[in-house]
Amino acid sequence: MGIVEIVLIAVGLAMDAFAVSITLGLSTKKLKAAEILIPGAYFGLFQFLMPAAGYFAGIHFADKIEKLDHWIAFALLGFIGGKMIKDGFCKGAEKREPGNNSFGFVNMLALAVATSIDALAVGVTFALFKVNIYAAISIIGVITFFIAMGGVVIGSIFGSKFKSKAELAGGAVLVIIGIKIVIEHIFF
Repeated sequence: MGIVEIVLIAVGLAMDAFAVSITLGLSTKKLKAAEILIPGAYFGLFQFLMPAAGYFAGIHFADKIEKLDHWIAFALLGFIGGKMIKDGFCKGAEKREPGNNSFGFVNMLALAVATSIDALAVGVTFALFKVNIYAAISIIGVITFFIAMGGVVIGSIFGSKFKSKAELAGGAVLVIIGIKIVIEHIFF
């Protein structure tokens, strides 16, 4: 497997992180540098670590991981997306400030795990193809880092124009991504 294939895999793996980063950007009023870097760091780090874990776990655990990974991602994305939808319906004093919790440790950890579970299986594949794992995971992590940062910026641009519906849309996107993951594993 060559560098071009690894870059294409990295971009493909980063797409869920990109979509989630857009929803994070949608929930911000005034984007700060930390709010751009935090998703990039979390998603990039987990997209770096998960293929490494998959690679080193090898094929011994592949069948066990594949049976649960989609349900774990679905549960995490569904919970966070559902919470965002609920918060989008809150009015007045009960409504939280959109950006306050979105970039918190627990939320970001759950999102990073949920969007990187498929990278675990990619790591197992890398073991089968005898890929230089250190180069591959570095490429995946760096590409995801930059793509996630771009997603936050794009989401923030659209969020500032459509503030009233941004959190509802962001939550719906997370739920849809979770459903998509389950459907892909069941039917494909």
